Amino acid sequence: MKTLFATGYRAHELQIFNQKHKHIPYIKKAIEAKLIPLIEEGLEWVITPGQYGFDLWVCEVALELQSVYPQLKLSIITAFMNPEEQWNDEKKEYYRQIITKVDYYGAVSHQPYAGPWQFQARDELLFRKSDGLLLFYDEEAAEGSPKYVKEKALKKHQEDGYELVLITAEDIQNAAEEESYDTYADTYESNYEEPIE
Repeated sequence: MKTLFATGYRAHELQIFNQKHKHIPYIKKAIEAKLIPLIEEGLEWVITPGQYGFDLWVCEVALELQSVYPQLKLSIITAFMNPEEQWNDEKKEYYRQIITKVDYYGAVSHQPYAGPWQFQARDELLFRKSDGLLLFYDEEAAEGSPKYVKEKALKKHQEDGYELVLITAEDIQNAAEEESYDTYADTYESNYEEPIE
């Protein structure tokens, strides 16, 4: 796989309303766990719609991984121009910091929001340009906007072997448990002294 389309829940669908939410580090850790093996197998590009939530956390992780894997490139392709226009100042600033660091930034429709067809055109382009999908979606945990993308990916998988890599609530839980285990192990080791014989 050379090009990965990455998308998933928007932040509000996860009840996350700012960048300080305690679950974001675990989501990012789960993203990293899925991306590293793909990069090591030859992944060159991560492309995302850049929506506020999972898409931008993927961008953050990909940008961090570029220090270890400089061959990895990152692209945001939005449905329309200036998608952040209606966001609050904190979200706008966060978004603008990310888009200054990506390798390619563009919009499918070179006009402001005009209708849902722009999202469909964007998704069709991203599916066409990619070999697989990294999707944060867990229908048992929460329905949401990624449902349509998952259905399209499954259909494309049946037609031409398109790859689907899922991140579920269980992956996030595992990342959180691993993090708390690592913290416990570090604390235990630093407090443990060799007995004197």
